[in-house]
Amino acid sequence: MLIVLVGAVPEYHIDQEGIPGSGAELAKHVHFADNFTSIVTEWYLIEQEAYKVSLASSLFFAGLLIGNITFGPLSDKLGRKPVYISGLFFDVVFGYVTALAPNYDIFAVSRFFVGIVNGGMALVSFVLTQEYVGKSFWSFTGSLTNLTFAVGIAVYALLGYCVREWRYLALVSNTPGVIFLLLSFMLPESPRWLYSQGKTAEAEDVLQYIALGNGKERLNLKLKPSVGTLRKDESAPGILNLVKHSVLRWRTIVLMYIWYVCSFVYYGLTLNAGELRGNLYLNVALSGLVEVPAFPLCMFFIEKSWSGRRKTMTCFLMFAGFSCIFTMFLPTDAGLLLSPTSLALCGKMMVSAAFNIVYIYTSELYPTVLRNAGLGVCSMSCRFGGILAPFVPSMKSLSPSVPFVVFAISGLSAGFLTLLLPETLNKPIAESIEDLQSTKYQLLKNEEANRLEENTKFQKACLWWKMKPPLRRCCSS
Repeated sequence: MLIVLVGAVPEYHIDQEGIPGSGAELAKHVHFADNFTSIVTEWYLIEQEAYKVSLASSLFFAGLLIGNITFGPLSDKLGRKPVYISGLFFDVVFGYVTALAPNYDIFAVSRFFVGIVNGGMALVSFVLTQEYVGKSFWSFTGSLTNLTFAVGIAVYALLGYCVREWRYLALVSNTPGVIFLLLSFMLPESPRWLYSQGKTAEAEDVLQYIALGNGKERLNLKLKPSVGTLRKDESAPGILNLVKHSVLRWRTIVLMYIWYVCSFVYYGLTLNAGELRGNLYLNVALSGLVEVPAFPLCMFFIEKSWSGRRKTMTCFLMFAGFSCIFTMFLPTDAGLLLSPTSLALCGKMMVSAAFNIVYIYTSELYPTVLRNAGLGVCSMSCRFGGILAPFVPSMKSLSPSVPFVVFAISGLSAGFLTLLLPETLNKPIAESIEDLQSTKYQLLKNEEANRLEENTKFQKACLWWKMKPPLRRCCSS
């Protein structure tokens, strides 16, 4: 979100005809209207130089792409915690370089490196959060993790409103990273990762630590060796396994496109907040706050047997597409509730809900030994959407509705493709590639689904039983 505020372009006028050739001459003749500073006002990124603002944003997303490719497989091999802490450390360091950059070139390069470490660290931290808890809590913890992202956008808008000097804003928004870095050393390693690597004793110690932290008594815990545990002479599964196995190959292709669309539409509508009419800070805050209702909706629908992960994500993606389509048919003065801005915010809420679900859904579709690699590859395609997104709002020069048409087509197509994926609600999590292919795992998956269905029928029968006293007495006799 930094580029939305520090790259904001205030109103300006040039007091002579023609654009002066040098930056020094341009500075003498350009007058900015608003009372905030940005990289635009400091380095005069207007007219022929205006593209540099979008370029800095795209460089950040290009860095995210590289970070997703490299950090995911690294965390699968080296562990979640060391890779996460390393990424967070360099994220803070390069964040300060951004704030202190003496010129645009260093600013742009720092954004690229911030993207690398931020993208990798954020991905690993999400997986680490999920693997601390049981699978039944994944939708809850996944939604809460993504909810903080939405709240962060609104908080950032408040910071931007209070801190108008862009360098101070960059410093203030980066400083909490230092606090979280120190707190992160207290975190244990992922017990699921330790178990998938055959380190059962260490996994048991982490589970005991978590149990004691939850106020439980010391457990008599003994884990069975994992079926997919590596021998000493074997190498850990890598990205090539996503292509080698047919089950994972088709899942990965479909998920890559869905992630691309989620990122493309999400960041396109987010960055478009700076292009909307009205107060810049209010638009940015609303673009974050509008996501908040999406998370309780996600948590409700994805846990229901009649909707689940797949159908819910399909509906949210298609609703986001339709919201963008309807903006073409509304005049700008249609009122607050039916304005293009309101529908754009509605589309943002829907696609943020889909983005939330795709994180949870994808982590359930991959086995533990490849979970970060799978999420990394999907996030890699997601970053292509982020790279293109900053340039889409500028397409309004062709027609005001063109950006929304592009977002609408993307959302609808991704919604239909989601239906090709399997449902993961109430299904066990695979720990290894062998689990996905073994007959025993498939039987376990079917048995668990049937058991949950029988439990639901039993609960309904119990409720009916309580409501029929005469029948209860008759059956008892």
